[in-house]
Amino acid sequence: MFNQPYLETCCRSALHRLSLCGAPGRPAGLKDGPCLERLSAMGFVRARPDGRYELTVAGIDRHASEILHLT
Repeated sequence: MFNQPYLETCCRSALHRLSLCGAPGRPAGLKDGPCLERLSAMGFVRARPDGRYELTVAGIDRHASEILHLT
């Protein structure tokens, strides 16, 4: 049964771009900022003290299942 929140195409793209950034994270203020804020509210990413975004464990799992289709 599907019980995960739906991610818009733009948010899936933002999640993937963030995964490609790795440890440096993704800075705030870019075009995908609203998506990163939405993903943060869902618990998939978090804003670091330096103002950059990084994936959470939930975000890594969601990326693996929805983008990479690993699970």
